[in-house]
Amino acid sequence: METITNGSSHANGIANEKAKHKDLELNPIPSAHLINDIVQSFGWRGVNVTVKDRSTKQLLSILTNANGLVQAGELIAIMGPSGSGKTTLLNTLSHRVAAAGATTCGDILTNGQSIGWQQLRHLSAYVEQEDALIGSLTVRETMDFAARLALPPSISKKERLGRVDDLLSSFGMVGQAHTIVGTPIKKGLSGGQKKRLGVASRLVTDPKILFLDEPTSGLDSALSYEVINYIKAIGKKNNLIVIASIHQPSTTTFELFDRLCLLSKGKSCYFGPPMAARQYFSDLGYEMPLEINPAEYLLDLINTEIVREGDDVNARIEHIHDAWENSPEARDIKSDLETAIAHSKDPKTAGPDIIKMKFAHQNAFIVPLVLLHRAWIKSYRDVVAYGIRIVMYLGLAILMGTVFLRLKTNQTDIQPFINAIFFGSAFMSFMAIAYVPAFLEDRATFVKERANGLCGPLAFTIANFLIGIPYLFFIAILFSVVEYFLSNFQPNFSAFMMWVMWLFLDLVAAESLIVLVSSIFPVFVVSLAVAAFANGLWMCVDGFLVPMATLNVFWKYVFHYIDYQAYVFQGMLVNEFQSRVFDCAGDAQTGYQCMYPSDLSSVGKIRGTAILEAFNYHTGLESEWVGIMIGIIFGYRVLGYLVLVIKKN
Repeated sequence: METITNGSSHANGIANEKAKHKDLELNPIPSAHLINDIVQSFGWRGVNVTVKDRSTKQLLSILTNANGLVQAGELIAIMGPSGSGKTTLLNTLSHRVAAAGATTCGDILTNGQSIGWQQLRHLSAYVEQEDALIGSLTVRETMDFAARLALPPSISKKERLGRVDDLLSSFGMVGQAHTIVGTPIKKGLSGGQKKRLGVASRLVTDPKILFLDEPTSGLDSALSYEVINYIKAIGKKNNLIVIASIHQPSTTTFELFDRLCLLSKGKSCYFGPPMAARQYFSDLGYEMPLEINPAEYLLDLINTEIVREGDDVNARIEHIHDAWENSPEARDIKSDLETAIAHSKDPKTAGPDIIKMKFAHQNAFIVPLVLLHRAWIKSYRDVVAYGIRIVMYLGLAILMGTVFLRLKTNQTDIQPFINAIFFGSAFMSFMAIAYVPAFLEDRATFVKERANGLCGPLAFTIANFLIGIPYLFFIAILFSVVEYFLSNFQPNFSAFMMWVMWLFLDLVAAESLIVLVSSIFPVFVVSLAVAAFANGLWMCVDGFLVPMATLNVFWKYVFHYIDYQAYVFQGMLVNEFQSRVFDCAGDAQTGYQCMYPSDLSSVGKIRGTAILEAFNYHTGLESEWVGIMIGIIFGYRVLGYLVLVIKKN
């Protein structure tokens, strides 16, 4: 437990922290766009959240009869032990899904009115606990792209960039404006700077209510104070309502909040000024020592897992719950909520009618272009996205080209030619799993932005698909130039371009499969395992390891005909063998021994079409196979889109 001394060192520490932010406290943000002149109050009345227990099938209450009211310009902390319902309450207030399968009831009131999630989304912004920032973008770019996704076309570029620069100045990040956020390979911002950027990138969208999920998680006490101090100063200057869940703030951070909502086991224990909590709990018989961090003392007091000697934990928590429910302070909150509702119905006292308001937003046709621009910047800066893959594929091309080096046109090299085609295309597909981490980062950013109403799954799917096309085509060309000529495939330009086309379709299909799998399983290890299994399955049924004539009915009709690798393999096989001729063993005197019988066997030759007949492949079907490949790619992308639509969290 944090102990507070009365010595000069502690006083000096607080003074130093406040001096560090003196410039922020004295200088309001010059732009008027952030000023909240719409939302006067935000409250919740009788909020209950229940879920069904999976084992007993009984209803479990995770939030019970929660009430609260926040005025414009106030910063409120939702505090409680782990599992107390902090995040559930925050998600419920912001009209997010409180929990999987949860049932929610109660009133969420803005200016005393119950408004829908669409209106609240336009008025508010939510900052996730985990930073879903794109590491390869600079600070200024991160904020500018957030503004471009949110602000209507009527806002000029000059005005938009002006707002971005104003917020950079207000959050003390002018010096880091051109610093990248940071990637696993290249360092960027510190933890505290990332937290500030996360908040700033949401404020650039002009919210009037700001929801923060544990904005100080992972930070030490000094950085936590810094982040909350920035947020409070900006909230005060612009009359914003800021609601933050927080776990265990230091004393100096605790004192920054205007109101404290204390929860335990999903029930309210206290709601009011943080500094008044000491007296309130003292009156209940829980004397708070002066030298103890009040936040830590309160959390220990209402934590069901902390047992004091001779103390009944459940009885203590129940006593605190009952005392609050029957307290004058709790009755005052209910009365204030009723007053707010009554005022909203009286034309003389009602604030702005939010329900009838029309909110401007970005053009739906512009959003995919903004996402595409951002993805383009990421693609050439972040080596994880495509840089590493280009090097991997180049290495594979050199490996394949040198292993199958300068194959000849005699019958002993027919099988190596077939092997080179199969393993080259199969390995290209398999190595697409390197795209998993880059897509998961993009998906995390998308989830955050969709929750804040900045973009939808269609725009994200379109941008994600288009940005990969030039890189995958470049990889196909690079791989082909190296392996094709090293291995001595058919020295014909049209045959070479057909090879490139099949390889390109192979890569696009493989990446589309990765997008689908990673959308369903947005966990790195799981996505990796499932994608590897899927590609292994396609390798097994594509017609090389087990010929079509041997493959049993189930695998043939259930999987083979939807296997994109099968069409790539047979397309490349036809491209290579349909117009080539190979030499048989032996000579005219001793006789020819031909591995594949053909009409040229009598002259010691094997026509390439005889090899295709052995695989039961026919020429002239390439256009049909290309169409099927495009259909498979389209199917993967549509399914990936539907997964994003269905999985909103």
